[in-house]
Amino acid sequence: MARERSEEDQVEEAVQPESLTDEHTPEPEPAGAEIEEPSADEQHQAEEALHAEADSAEALHAQIVGLQEQLVIEKDMALRAQAEAQNARRRAQQDVDKARKFAVEKLLQDLVPVVDNLERALSSIDADDEANKAVIEGIELTHKSFVDTLGKFAVEVLDPAGEPFDPELHQAMTQVPNGEVEPNTVLEVFQKGYRLNGRLVRPAMVVVSKAP
Repeated sequence: MARERSEEDQVEEAVQPESLTDEHTPEPEPAGAEIEEPSADEQHQAEEALHAEADSAEALHAQIVGLQEQLVIEKDMALRAQAEAQNARRRAQQDVDKARKFAVEKLLQDLVPVVDNLERALSSIDADDEANKAVIEGIELTHKSFVDTLGKFAVEVLDPAGEPFDPELHQAMTQVPNGEVEPNTVLEVFQKGYRLNGRLVRPAMVVVSKAP
């Protein structure tokens, strides 16, 4: 009988799980065990870490603010550069337009004396003499051709006889008392004026009336 029990005990020991017989199985901690608090050094390190994170956040915020301010400055500079470029293009276009409008101004200044000489020639020839008729017609045709050609280039002739005196367009050579017209009226034109596309090339030289 003792031998049989011994065999049964051996079978029970063989069937028993290893986990129950493992010598290294950790034992549960007692219910009343206390949790260790961090040391002063550990607390100091944790506080320094928090301060470092706060400083890093502030530095990042300051960097973002600086970048935003720089972006505003760059946008303003870009807008200014764009405006300056547009102004430069506008000025260049205006210069081109002016050059196109007033390209013949120098030529006009050289041609105006020719027109003056033709008008003087007409005024000096005796129109009553039949022998001068052909000459007068030739000079008149030449004069008309000159004036018509100038008109094609937006040249305006200033012949202000009987008009009010305009100091921006007329140059008064003398004043003559006259009670038949209003004061500052152009009585006579010594020399006609010319204007090119609204720009005065030469003022009209005139005689102006004044009160008697």
